[in-house]
Amino acid sequence: MTTTSQPLSAMLPTHRDLYYGGAWHAPKGGYLETINPATGESLGLCAEASAEDVDAAVQAAHQASKTWRKVKPLERAALLKKVAAVLRENAFELAMLDAANCGNPISEMQRDALIAAAQIDFYAGLATEVKGETLPMGEGILNYSVREPYGVCARIVAYNHPIMFTAAKMAPPLIAGNTVIMKPPYQAPLSAYRMMELIDGILPPGVLSIISGGATCGQALVTHPLVPRLSLIGSVPTGRAIAKAAADQLKHVTLELGGKNACILYPDADLSKAIPGAINGMNFTWCGQSCGSTSRLFVHSSIYDRVMEGLLQAIQHYQPGNPTDMATTMGAIVSKAQWDKVMAYIEIAKQGGATLAYGGKAPTDPKLANGWFVEPTLFTGVTQDMRIAREEVFGPILSVLRWDDEDTMIEQVNSVEYGLTASIWTTSLSNAHRAAARVESGYVWVNHVGSHFIGASFGGYKQSGIGREEGAEELLTYTQHKNVHVVF
Repeated sequence: MTTTSQPLSAMLPTHRDLYYGGAWHAPKGGYLETINPATGESLGLCAEASAEDVDAAVQAAHQASKTWRKVKPLERAALLKKVAAVLRENAFELAMLDAANCGNPISEMQRDALIAAAQIDFYAGLATEVKGETLPMGEGILNYSVREPYGVCARIVAYNHPIMFTAAKMAPPLIAGNTVIMKPPYQAPLSAYRMMELIDGILPPGVLSIISGGATCGQALVTHPLVPRLSLIGSVPTGRAIAKAAADQLKHVTLELGGKNACILYPDADLSKAIPGAINGMNFTWCGQSCGSTSRLFVHSSIYDRVMEGLLQAIQHYQPGNPTDMATTMGAIVSKAQWDKVMAYIEIAKQGGATLAYGGKAPTDPKLANGWFVEPTLFTGVTQDMRIAREEVFGPILSVLRWDDEDTMIEQVNSVEYGLTASIWTTSLSNAHRAAARVESGYVWVNHVGSHFIGASFGGYKQSGIGREEGAEELLTYTQHKNVHVVF
């Protein structure tokens, strides 16, 4: 990764149109402004795809799919590795665009393009593993299976990690022989445009498309008859809407949705690690805007006072500031609408009987007055029946719940409709394995929190999603299984 002393204005993408069929196209849907959430200033106009635009992109991708599926797997992999190399070379520039466009600090975002490149390389390395099998049937008979691509796949991604999601999520379907239409977040599309400028020409025309826009664009992608395979990283309501729309054509869908995740501290937890772990798990750096944030902290009564003392010290590390400044430890909320939602939930928590122990308001620094900032917020006295403990906020609000009885605590942990992640802190292997088995979550850390691991499948239980991503099995979900029976 290289850094640059260029001003942000010099990094902004030249193209703000739709990319499909190997070229840029002016949108028939027009343009909308994209905003810097830290300053409220415009970062310029960006394409807003209409249903007609989406159809043109899908038709181009459909035609390209007829030849891309015939490209040898290792050749597809080699092209994707070239894309990964470009991402690494330009990681800092792409991170700066994301920091300015989605509000997350550059100190963290500079890793996102590198993570995406690593995921692309991972799937490129699995290109020859898209295998079938043979079934013994006796002399004169051959029964075998093959895996074939769907054709055109659409992937809709969230705003909290724009370049990481846009770049990484194209890899599994492309390696499997599909063409891909990526819909970057409408709140923060700039890094996707710039990525496409940088990698333009590496992949054959029509193989990768970048289509930006809001609900109209998304709806057109989801309902298009030539898009049999869909995936979303987003909210539960959006996931439900996509599932309903896709059901009419029985499309194959993967949904990575929200969470109201639990962090559990047992009496024997190593507090020197558990306390910073509980704070880190909340992802205050990007204002809690992460589906995996452990926003419910269950603390055993015997360690409650010590934990609270440590939390109130550790949380002070996070100070809202300019996301493009390397020294900033906490960025901005992505939009005014999301900021309003976060502030509303702070009032809901107060009115519901929770005690505000830290934060809970916009910062007073006049330099931040025009942005959508909120202090890291900590509530105590929270009970599981409160809305702040049941509903996903997607903001920097950590709720502390006291527990004594393990069975009751586990019941409360599992009482929400979500089941994405959980973090368990204990020095007892018995506690660790028992709790990991009982929590209803698809991704569990023990004495750890937050990290994803190359090759480890990520996804949720219950309303937190359908399917798994990031592991080898994701690659196979972008193929159709065909059985062939030959008598000779």
